Amino acid sequence: MVSEEDLRAVLDELHRLRTRVPQLTGALAAGVDGLVVAHDTPGIDPEGLSALTAAALGVAVRISDATGNGGFRELLVRGERGYIASYAAGRTAVLTLLAEGRVNVGRLHLEGRRSGARIGELLDAAEAAAREARRPARPLGAVGTAPPPPVRTPRTPPAPSADARTATDG
Repeated sequence: MVSEEDLRAVLDELHRLRTRVPQLTGALAAGVDGLVVAHDTPGIDPEGLSALTAAALGVAVRISDATGNGGFRELLVRGERGYIASYAAGRTAVLTLLAEGRVNVGRLHLEGRRSGARIGELLDAAEAAAREARRPARPLGAVGTAPPPPVRTPRTPPAPSADARTATDG
């Protein structure tokens, strides 16, 4: 579970990104499962965009794997009126940006990659903290005690083979 503080940090990063690239018309951070993490997408349904991003991500990952080009890093779609760019954001998220057709694509990639890395760090750290919080506590008295010795079962010697009996009977 991502804390309110972490969600605020992701949303702040989306706002800063839109300030650095004025031609952006929307920004969305989503889980690879298609659930919205944070968004700044005026006029666009964030849940629908998140679900479509997850579907496109699935296809992009398969294409990347099938061609031997390694893990997913980014995807760029050019439409008649603009661009949709998706960037890996850590292990469990993706950043999707919507931009006008006049955007500098190099700048879009530069800033999208940087923000994807920042958002990924935030969400990966939040996931690690949540995983640690779910970990069962050690029982009292267990600290500093040695683990129990392994259970040993007695071994019975193997029965002599027919060849071994013939050689000794001989």
